[in-house]
Amino acid sequence: MTGFLLRRALGAAVTLLAISVIIYVVFYAAPGNVAQISCGPRCSPAQVQQVADQLRLDDPLYLRYWHFLQGIFVGQDFSTGTALQHCDAPCLGFSYQTDQQVTQLILTKLPATASLALGAMVLWLILGVGTGVLSAWRRGRPTERILTGITLAGTATPVFVIGLVLMIVVCGQLQWLPFPQYVPFSDDPEQWAWNLLLPWLSLALIEAAKYARLTRASMLETLAEDHVRTFRAYGVGERSIIGRHALRGAVAPVIALNANDFGSMFGGAVLSETLFGIPGLGRELVHAVNVVDLPVVVGMVLVTGFFVVLANAVADVLYAVADRRVVLS
Repeated sequence: MTGFLLRRALGAAVTLLAISVIIYVVFYAAPGNVAQISCGPRCSPAQVQQVADQLRLDDPLYLRYWHFLQGIFVGQDFSTGTALQHCDAPCLGFSYQTDQQVTQLILTKLPATASLALGAMVLWLILGVGTGVLSAWRRGRPTERILTGITLAGTATPVFVIGLVLMIVVCGQLQWLPFPQYVPFSDDPEQWAWNLLLPWLSLALIEAAKYARLTRASMLETLAEDHVRTFRAYGVGERSIIGRHALRGAVAPVIALNANDFGSMFGGAVLSETLFGIPGLGRELVHAVNVVDLPVVVGMVLVTGFFVVLANAVADVLYAVADRRVVLS
């Protein structure tokens, strides 16, 4: 098991390094005046030159990337024209719009996105896996057809439509909940949960449809195998077969899909954060793109890639726990 963990950790580190290279080349080695693009259209020639000095555009590309990588691990100094401004590790640079460290900006927005992603993940796993198990168990019956239709409708419906409908019905007509307004967990845990309930539901209903279809397909495939027929021949109950054998076979693909979805949620939940007014990474990324704040865009994309790799590494470990044969492969 230790060797398996070391291999996965090394693979994750190499993947992160490759992602950082691609991101740096795409954003900082693109054709055109990188300094002018980074600084924005309203910058004076002196400000553009200052940005060019900070980015070290006169140096070779490999040396510039090395300084970028060095800043992540040990920090680096940036020239302001008259003095040096130190950026502590992990340093992703300074925002050209607010002069704030990109790392601090990300850490400020991260709790809101993490709250949205974690709560939605719990709900979509409960709803999706539960629906998939019930559909496979009731195969060929009206219950399966109804659930299949619901999951197809959920897959085809955009998240902002479900979010708007929930707010109109739950908050407007029924008045069961107030219109969502993000409250930090540290301020009031109860209000934090109540105000995130609708965002969680809107995301979970969309994602749960995928998990329901995946779970149903995996369970039906497992139920058709020879060993399951043998269990039935020996008189093993259907509930035991579903819970102890078929569901276990469906866990592996669910873990893999969940890792990608959860990691992508960091920076990818733009519509939900915008619709419900959640000050998270997705909204900040859109704002940075609109104002062409290149260090913030690069930092956000790099952090999103980090969470995707981290989530997949954790999924590999959980996969190995669920199926010990993975460790031997």
